[in-house]
Amino acid sequence: MKFKGVIFDLDGLLIDSETLYRKVSYALAESLGKQLNEEIRGQQIGRSPLEANEIFKQELGIESHSAEELMHLRNEIMLHEFRTNLQPMKGAVEIIGALHGKVKMAIATGSPRILMEEALDQLGLHGYFDHIQTSDEIARGKPDPLIYTETLAVLGLSPDECVVLEDSGNGVLAGCRAGCFVIAVPNDHTRDQDFTCASAVVDDLFAALNLIII
Repeated sequence: MKFKGVIFDLDGLLIDSETLYRKVSYALAESLGKQLNEEIRGQQIGRSPLEANEIFKQELGIESHSAEELMHLRNEIMLHEFRTNLQPMKGAVEIIGALHGKVKMAIATGSPRILMEEALDQLGLHGYFDHIQTSDEIARGKPDPLIYTETLAVLGLSPDECVVLEDSGNGVLAGCRAGCFVIAVPNDHTRDQDFTCASAVVDDLFAALNLIII
């Protein structure tokens, strides 16, 4: 293997959370008397929670709640969804198992730590990662590369030694800006986004694993 590290996104890559975020976001908008659409949802995907809710607030013209209040409301509902309806993405458990002990592994996610911890609990994946970087400790969310440059520093790896796996255009752009080899693994919610800077675009995590281990 030519790579020494693999950094995973979480939402929409390892866990099927975008389906849950979509459900919760539409319900939250409706409860506030607003109508969400897929164009606005697309702008939110891959952003930090606060940035995503700032977009939600501005685009829907919500005056009754701050972006931070909306973020906390959404997180509370999402925590319940994670505990009852969370599923792994195709190949997620397998790629982590195949790479464990062979390379350094990290998660760099726009999710808050409370949701990330719940996801790892539900999937039984605690203990597999050398570092977990959440949005709580990062000043600027994706597509800014900060979350990846911070993760690389902790892992002690240079960008050319590391693979980034992402499902969204914003995430791919962040990985590219950090200088890493980026594999895009689009899902049904992100398939039409811009992945032109990615080193490769594949259908699922099984295909991504084949690229990493050649």
